[in-house]
Amino acid sequence: MKSDIYGIVPPMVTPFADGDTVDVEAAATDAVYLVEKAGVHGLAVCGSTGEGHAITTDETREIVSTVTDAVQGRVPVIAGIIANSTKASIERGKAVADLGVAALQVTPVHYLFRPDDGAMVEHFRRLTEETGLPVMIYNVVPWAYLSPALLERIIDEVEGVIGVKQSAGDMKLLADLLVRASDRARIMSAVDALLYPSFALGAHGAIAAVLTAAPNLCVDVWDAVAAGDQERARVTHEKLLAIWNAIESDNLPANVKFAMALQGRNGGKPRPPMPEPDKAQREAIEVALRSGGLL
Repeated sequence: MKSDIYGIVPPMVTPFADGDTVDVEAAATDAVYLVEKAGVHGLAVCGSTGEGHAITTDETREIVSTVTDAVQGRVPVIAGIIANSTKASIERGKAVADLGVAALQVTPVHYLFRPDDGAMVEHFRRLTEETGLPVMIYNVVPWAYLSPALLERIIDEVEGVIGVKQSAGDMKLLADLLVRASDRARIMSAVDALLYPSFALGAHGAIAAVLTAAPNLCVDVWDAVAAGDQERARVTHEKLLAIWNAIESDNLPANVKFAMALQGRNGGKPRPPMPEPDKAQREAIEVALRSGGLL
């Protein structure tokens, strides 16, 4: 049920070993850590932080199976799909349909050509109908960005669309979407720099890279807002903002993996051609984690 999706839902990295293969043991270990030690409310896999654009359908199934087996139903698992056609999205959704995922997290097609609004509605309609799974729209692709009005239309016209992961850093768009549709869908923030105001505005939770880099602090800011402790929320927000400023880059997944490694978690290597963090990035991430009390 969509009400099971809420709170802090880290988008897990995909650990790649030296041979460019998925390190399933590392993925399972981190899934257990996030649930048992960090106290997160759900997990998302194969999204942007998980380098979902760079994995195969077979690898998607392997990763989803690994994580669902590791958490044993203790939290919902959301499976990411980043694909360039309705057919490819359906194929990948069907590949994980028997693994007990709570929903699919699906981008609009991300190549150069943007479907018109009617085609976008039909894309998500076919996806939900042919996979039989609930779908959360991952609203992140700049040239195929969906307005609050179009998102509301899809939510109202496509029964299987249960929510939106709202990205791109624009708090007004998030606020507009919350006003228009939060009573009918899960609206999850991916505005990494502004989790505190996202939650204060009524977002049902977050699925954002900073959650994977600093899950304990993110749970803390969620709990602080829920308790009405605005000072604690603000102080934690400032720590998270520094961490986000240090990891935000075109090689964001690699930076998240480095932040994990500093904290004793194995995120593996990024998949080529994504570069590992350079010296300046490594130093900035270490400083931010240390100032946030994580080292």
